[in-house]
Amino acid sequence: MNRSDHPLFQPCRLGPLELQNRIVLAPLTRSRAESNVPNALMAEYYGQRSSAGLIITEGTSPSPNGLGYPRIPGIFSPAQVEGWRAVTAAAHAGGAKIFMQLMHTGRIGHPRNLPADAQVLAPSAVAARGQMYTDAAGLQPLPQPEAMTAEDIAHAQAEFVQGARNAVAAGCDGIELHGANGYLIEQFFRPTSNRREDEYGGSFANRARFALEVAERTAAAIGRERVGIRLSPFGVFNDMPHYEAMAADYTALAGELGRLGLAYVHLVDHSASGAPEVPEALKLAMAEQFGGPVIRCGGYTAERALADIDAGKADLIAVGRDFLANPDLPRRWREGLELNTPNPDTFYTPGPQGYTDYPFAG
Repeated sequence: MNRSDHPLFQPCRLGPLELQNRIVLAPLTRSRAESNVPNALMAEYYGQRSSAGLIITEGTSPSPNGLGYPRIPGIFSPAQVEGWRAVTAAAHAGGAKIFMQLMHTGRIGHPRNLPADAQVLAPSAVAARGQMYTDAAGLQPLPQPEAMTAEDIAHAQAEFVQGARNAVAAGCDGIELHGANGYLIEQFFRPTSNRREDEYGGSFANRARFALEVAERTAAAIGRERVGIRLSPFGVFNDMPHYEAMAADYTALAGELGRLGLAYVHLVDHSASGAPEVPEALKLAMAEQFGGPVIRCGGYTAERALADIDAGKADLIAVGRDFLANPDLPRRWREGLELNTPNPDTFYTPGPQGYTDYPFAG
């Protein structure tokens, strides 16, 4: 079986960029950045997966306050910028383009995972249900965050802007704002985590303000064709329960983002992992309102990816766990080869096991 002539495996354009195919390495937290600095092991990992058309990096914090998980990378220090240069060089050497996902964890963090003087901040002082793993003390309850002041909000937005500039300085072709999975941008957007009574809370326009301002300001800093955003409508991860106006809110948000002319919107559907399915009608409505390139992500097989590209439902297809376990996934999909099985026990553990030792096809 060889599907080389299918558009999924053919070069395509994403704004000014030419991608070698339409397959995207989805952003995957892997927790290998000791001291929050990218390293040679990470460069090897991304280099192995550089047959993707586009690599979106693991969530990378633009702020010390956003390093909620153990061993996740940042992009706010000179050492981090230098570490990322090796990663972007490895990605480019294999022909991939690479966007850095900027992820501020907000209330999904623990003080034991943060640097000295950093704080767990969020739109409101509402703790998320659940626990957070810490290297120092194992699982700990998620703490009640400090509600962000107006000054905190302005500072966080400035950190996103500087993080975007730093990502480009490190060799990235662009950045993806993580507006999904219950992290800071989505915490502002969802009324269950945002109880503010100022201009950043209450109405749809106020709750969307943080996301839109960050998108607008990062686009102004590095170019709108270099800024994408990831959204998870109907996602419940990190204590993000459903609310009545969710479908209408996300459709309207897609329209507002479209007016900014961003590089893409990345829609993730976590139903393959047990979350409620995102209605197809909502995915199509958001794509129509956005009006630009769409990446779809969530439990894709080669067959479903081929079908969705053929149907015009997506411009690019992002793959997580199967790309994690199969560094040569585009070839395996193209030639119909058997896939390695991912090992969840090593998703977040330090070292090369379950990270850079998955075999390539013979």
